[in-house]
Formats: sequence, C-alpha cells, structure tokens
Amino acid sequence: MLRLTAEKLQSFATSLLTAAGIPGEEAEATAASLVGSNLRGYESHGVMRIPFYVDMIANGEVQLDAEFEVEKETDTNLVVNANWGLGQSHARLLADRLIEKAKTSGIGIGTMYRSGHIGRLGEYCEMAAEQGMVAMVMVNTHGAARRVSPPGGKRPRLGTNPLAIGAPNGDSPLVLDFSTSATAEGKVRVKKIAGEQCPEGWLIDSDGNPTTDPNSIYQEPPGCIVPFGGPQMYKGFGLGIMVDILTGALSGGLCSRETPETQKGNCVFMLVVDPDHFGGRDHFAKEVGDLAQFVRDCPRTDGCDEILLPGDPERRVMKQRKAEGLPFDTENWSKLVQLAERLNVEVPELK
Repeated sequence: MLRLTAEKLQSFATSLLTAAGIPGEEAEATAASLVGSNLRGYESHGVMRIPFYVDMIANGEVQLDAEFEVEKETDTNLVVNANWGLGQSHARLLADRLIEKAKTSGIGIGTMYRSGHIGRLGEYCEMAAEQGMVAMVMVNTHGAARRVSPPGGKRPRLGTNPLAIGAPNGDSPLVLDFSTSATAEGKVRVKKIAGEQCPEGWLIDSDGNPTTDPNSIYQEPPGCIVPFGGPQMYKGFGLGIMVDILTGALSGGLCSRETPETQKGNCVFMLVVDPDHFGGRDHFAKEVGDLAQFVRDCPRTDGCDEILLPGDPERRVMKQRKAEGLPFDTENWSKLVQLAERLNVEVPELK
C-alpha cells in the first residue's frame, strides 16, 4: 500500500485543482475538504474525486465563476441557486450563513440547488459543532446518477442520498454521516478503479441477483446498490425517498427521474440549530455529555473492547493517518498521476 503525508497530498491536490483553472484560495479550500475526507477514512469523498471534478469543469458541467445566488431570504431561511458552481465552496458559504442566522434567531434552514458535488456531509456538521450548533445536512443527486433500487426492484430509482447529523460534545462532537444505501457510490468506484471486488450485500446485478462486481452498476442495463437495512432495507429506501423530497422538491431543484437526466450535482437541505435558544447551551452540553458517557459505560459482549459513538471511528483513523500517512492503492494513485501528467503538475514521492 502506497502512503503520502497529508501535507504533501494537500499541496498536490491544490496544484491539480489550480491547474484545472480553479482560483487559488478556492482550489486550496476544495483540496483541504477532499484531503480531510481521506484523513477520516472517506476515500469515496477524497482526492479520488479530483479527476471527475476536472472533467466536469472541462465539460462545462461545473462553472468556476458561478454566483452564489440568493433567491429568497428571511431571518431564518435561505434559498440558494448555486448555478452549478463548485460544491464545497458554495456549501461552506451556505453553512456559514445559516450558522449566523441560528446565532440570532435560534435556527437557520437553507436549501441549495444546481450545486456541484459538495463532498463529505459531516464536514458541515463539524463546522456547526465548532460553534456549539446542532446541524443536519442531506443531499440528492439532482435527478441524475441513479444508483439505488427499491426493495424488490432491479433498476436504480434513487441516488445514494446521504445525510449527516451533528451535535457538539466538547472536543469529540457526535457526527453521524451515512448514505441511505448499503454503501456510497464512491466506495464502489474506488473498488472498480482498484480492480477489487465489493463486499457481499452491497450490490445486485441487472437481473436482480447479488453480486460483488463493482462494474455491474456502470453497465447497460445497470445493476444497483441496494438500500441499507439488509432484510429490512425498506427502512433505508424509505429514508432515501424522504431525503430526495427534502432536497430536490423543497429546494426548487429536481428529484430522481428517468428522463431527461440533468448533469450530475447536488440539491442540498441544511438545518442549523443553536441550543441556547431552546433548552439552553449548558443544559444541552450536560445532557449530551452524560448520554455519551452512559452509552460508553454499557456492559460489553465478549470480544468487544470499546463502545464507539458517531465520530469516534473518524477521529481514530485521522490520528493514525496523520502519524503514518494516507494510504493509496496503485490504481487509484495512478489515476491522479495520469491527471498530473496531463496538467503538467509535479507528482510527489510516496513512502
């Protein structure tokens, strides 16, 4: 397994994005978002996305000078047309604006449509938690990139439609971040590029049979990612439907559809709440801290060394990767090297 320090990867990612035409500060911020995903173990939302971002910029699917266009605004609400701009930049701006609304009004609710891919949703929950706020973020795929079949179906009808919920808890915020499908599409793509098989339980082929072949969802007719929930996958699919409604229908964007497909991107729903305007910040902090400790103190089954809470695995992986470097398989790294050669960007040495 190849390894690279976070600092070198940040510099490399920034250079690639800058060479693709993204202005300096915006390239650096986008690179930081992607590397932050790698640091936390989210390869599916990390630097493997850069070749796809670069291609979307070249094809005009992402606009580098897109306006963050506020269409409606009140003391608590914000409706934004991102005009197919860079997702991370516009999503961070949306989060900042909603955090300020929550400080003054107790709550900030925002939607955004025609946005590029906004990356790891937990990032925006972490932003809110740093300022003592609770947050909820969810996205759909703007009517395109269907990957998930309904229970009993064998054709995709939804995107993976992830959601994240975060709550401040001292220096260990609780951040739950997951797709409403058995896995994120990006994780399947990582396996495809690496030439590896997926774990059982992620995919079905175009005939509706279980498969571990990541190529199956990119063929015609396509296979599907299944909803999360195993024997009760109707729960994951039902949640995915509601995410599609809250993001696509509510924002003024699009829900999943057969035709016409739009370009790939996100419709976004984001909610930020200041506990100080409700039960009080001190009360909130005590209750969350007590709850976390109560759960951690649960008697453990044989073989379980520790009870983990949302956010714990990411912090653990980040600590390890900061010390040991970020891992890459040969094929996924080669995609970045090929892009660097195309853009005339220097490639860093790996450990």
